[in-house]
Amino acid sequence: MSQSTEQTFRHNELGLTNEQALEMYAMMVLARKFDERNLLLQRAGKINFHVSGIGQEVAQVAAAFALDRENDYFLPYYRDYGFVLAVGMTVKELMLSVFAKAEDPNSGGRQMPGHFGSKRLRIVTGSSPVTTQVPHAVGIALAAKMKNKPIVSFVTFGEGSSNQGDFHEGCNFAGVHKLPVILMCENNQYAISVPVSKQLGGRVADRALGYGFPGYQVDGNDALEVFRVVKEARERAIAGEGPTLIEAMMYRLSPHSTSDNDLAYRTKEEVDENRAKDGIPKYKSYLEECGLWNEELEAELQARTRKLIDEATEYGDNAPFPAPESVLLHVYAEEGR
Repeated sequence: MSQSTEQTFRHNELGLTNEQALEMYAMMVLARKFDERNLLLQRAGKINFHVSGIGQEVAQVAAAFALDRENDYFLPYYRDYGFVLAVGMTVKELMLSVFAKAEDPNSGGRQMPGHFGSKRLRIVTGSSPVTTQVPHAVGIALAAKMKNKPIVSFVTFGEGSSNQGDFHEGCNFAGVHKLPVILMCENNQYAISVPVSKQLGGRVADRALGYGFPGYQVDGNDALEVFRVVKEARERAIAGEGPTLIEAMMYRLSPHSTSDNDLAYRTKEEVDENRAKDGIPKYKSYLEECGLWNEELEAELQARTRKLIDEATEYGDNAPFPAPESVLLHVYAEEGR
């Protein structure tokens, strides 16, 4: 329906311009299409492996827009394609990683896909053992506090990871020292094949209380609610009020990875039921109700996104692999340094 350009919408009240609200949607669509393309590339034998994040893009993009994307530090986990795209990584950079090519800015083709790293964007490289990024984020927040810098570190992980010791140790240290760190659990209901009913005896968000700081559970399919909670958490951190734990509730619509048969531990009916709750079409409907979006604009966006992904795929596919002799690069320190 048509609306006056002077009308104030929910996203405006939260501090987002109309342009930013539309950019958020474009990022969600880009992340989804990138993910879907990688699933096809793996099936075609073009790439070896992919860890999917389909169903989690809305919370990732909304959180990124609530942060200071020019100054904050980010420690994403391996499903955060929407997040890293929203803070400035390009599809081309991600495709170089997927194809394990020498130009890959994340790790020069050395790490598995989803192990993001960028000095330019202050994305701190993660490791394969899950949850090690939480203590690292806490350490960065300690440095920010010691240097009196008005920045936060933002770290994500799954609900399965919240049962690991690194999570609890990081939370305890952050709570004791009131550090400017935001911890966001992307609760997608499954730790690989283990359902949340067999992982948690309570809510992840409630664990924050034991460490002396607030925890909030939020609908991860509601873009503006995630934006609101993360924005408020950042404001508290900058004001010296310490950390926040956010549990964003969502559902992993795709298998854990391309080496996983998800229907061995859940039903198609369960997946379809949760697909109907997908936050991307929900956010699209909101923009349409605001009069900011229509099917003509949607068609243009889909065409632009397809072209962008096609070009990145072709570039990544044809880029050179690392030379065999480069295997020892960055392993040993250079003499005199």
